[in-house]
Amino acid sequence: MRIEIWADVVCPWMYIGKRRLERALAGRSGEPVEVVWRPYRIDPTAPAVSEPVEEFLRDPFVEVALEACGPVQGGDGELVQMSELAAAEGLGDRWGAAWRADSHDAHRLLALAEAEGPAVQDAVAEGVLRAHFVEGRDIADSEVLAGIAAEAGFARGGELLAGGGGVERVRELLLWGQAEGVRTSPTFVANGMALTGAQSPELIAEFLAEAAGREPRRLPEEVERLRRAEALLELANPLGALELLGPLAETHADDRNVRFLAARAYYRSAQLNRARSTLEALLEESADDAYAHLLLGRTLQRQGERGLAEPHLRLAAVMDPSLA
Repeated sequence: MRIEIWADVVCPWMYIGKRRLERALAGRSGEPVEVVWRPYRIDPTAPAVSEPVEEFLRDPFVEVALEACGPVQGGDGELVQMSELAAAEGLGDRWGAAWRADSHDAHRLLALAEAEGPAVQDAVAEGVLRAHFVEGRDIADSEVLAGIAAEAGFARGGELLAGGGGVERVRELLLWGQAEGVRTSPTFVANGMALTGAQSPELIAEFLAEAAGREPRRLPEEVERLRRAEALLELANPLGALELLGPLAETHADDRNVRFLAARAYYRSAQLNRARSTLEALLEESADDAYAHLLLGRTLQRQGERGLAEPHLRLAAVMDPSLA
């Protein structure tokens, strides 16, 4: 069974959650478990050059910024003293980040480490978390990350980071997480089930036992990508939807579902010329698509072509009265 940990390495609950997951796994029997780390951002506005965390904590909006980092789903975002919790999980007496750091490059390193296997990726995650929360180091610093990679057995990690590796993978995974409804760091996902927050080892163990008993339907990769792109469109992220559709547009250029979803995303992102040309081509191939007529009519309206729009809008209403 695979467990995906969707989390931000600058979320203190993540380090506590990691220890609690490890305790839950230590007392578990049954099929082998593979743990994979996935990115999530709780502070996407962090500065490119790290700043002392005290300055960040003085910001009156800091609690809002950290709402996505919590022990339970729907946490109230309150800043709490976590040193006692950290000590109870064996994380040491000295606890607390010294820097407000941009975690993007740390996520790139973790994404690159996935190819080295779960053990190496987990060692990288442990090194990053320890550096940030226990050792007070700046995990946005390329030399710090290169050293962590080397200590974890990922000697070429620093070189790959310096070469820009992992950028596209992290961007795509962040879109995947958004499409799948990840809203809290950490979120544990296994066999189609999700557990949010740094729950107790006992609750995590119960979650894993229930997930292990499931056999979720496995969809082809292309269908999963299309499904996630549609979810992003429903979440008002048409540009993200188009990014996920990119590979499908190349490998399934003639697929009507791919093209129509792209047309919807073009329309939602105000790329009206692209929406128009895509919809016109679709209707040339099949003129009996009421929703395509509706969307083309609305596209033409937004372009100021009301005379051209009206026939499409009328036809859509006749073909499907619910679209009137």
